Amino acid sequence: MTVMIPYCLIAAGGTGGHMFPAQALAETLLARGWRVKLSTDERGARYASAFPEQVVREIVASATTARGGAADKLAVPFRIGSGVMSAMRALKQDRPAVVVGFGGYPTIPAMSAALALRIPRMIHEQNGIMGRVNTAFARRVQKIACGTWPTQLPEGVTGIHTGNPVRQAILDHAAAPYVAPADGPLNVLVIGGSQGARVLSDVVPDAIIGLPEDIRARLNISQQARAEDLERVTAAYATAGIKAEVKPFFDDVPQRLADCQLVVSRAGASSLADITVIGRPSILIPFAAATGDHQTANARALGESGAAMVLPESVLDAESLRRDMRDILSDGARASNMAAATLALGRPDAAQRLADLVTELTA
Repeated sequence: MTVMIPYCLIAAGGTGGHMFPAQALAETLLARGWRVKLSTDERGARYASAFPEQVVREIVASATTARGGAADKLAVPFRIGSGVMSAMRALKQDRPAVVVGFGGYPTIPAMSAALALRIPRMIHEQNGIMGRVNTAFARRVQKIACGTWPTQLPEGVTGIHTGNPVRQAILDHAAAPYVAPADGPLNVLVIGGSQGARVLSDVVPDAIIGLPEDIRARLNISQQARAEDLERVTAAYATAGIKAEVKPFFDDVPQRLADCQLVVSRAGASSLADITVIGRPSILIPFAAATGDHQTANARALGESGAAMVLPESVLDAESLRRDMRDILSDGARASNMAAATLALGRPDAAQRLADLVTELTA
């Protein structure tokens, strides 16, 4: 007797915000005995190397209207159309039981093909405000899983709060004991997305250099920065005699999160999921240009619960950031309370919740 192995096609756009939760779902489904394929574009393929080797990668033709000149924008419908036709052929040859979209333009081909072929489908929205592509499919799927709660959804559409899945590397450090600021080393992690953030490179070093000497002398800084900013950020810390490691990307963020006393971060959904599952106090600086200001929505629950200090870019400067860093790093009781409040918001079982929804669609 032949046993049918269930097969899920995961479609995700080419950013860490889409790919990290997609990876977490893939890991969970594989552990449950599923077969998994990933459909993404060339940008997404950069993150695909972190997926389990059992996950088959399919690169689809896709495009976005956010980049390129007029000719590139005119070519978008044709590239997406080509991707949809390719996805249709692939799904007919190897029909999945479920297609799960995580947003971004590269999800359009797989989700469109699944819609045309009447394959069960669902989407996962990471942010507090639904993205364009997920909004387009919101009324054409059987289930909508929400990573941030509440999530602003189209009228008449209902979502299910699963939380944002995190990678196994994060789960390995879930609820790691927090060492509050005291007389020992003070580890500060500064993250701003996979390629860092210019505003953090501009403001964070100045804020840290101006901290009181009793704090500054004990600092160990790990800061993500764009490649073009590495030299000046590194030099700023070195000149001030502050121990710092500055890189475009850290491949051991889970360990650095577990070891730190404070995180300074953008408010991307995946970053917040990582921070809440491990449970660390943070200063959040939402990206002002994020679509629909969704990073402000992402940070709202942490700010309102006392888990994080939220500094909008409109009021961000070295002085305000220095004030908030000093207040947290000089008050162990406050930092511990923030860490506990952060941990209370974490959903370490988000991938399991999401996998349960996928399984329900096959019933």
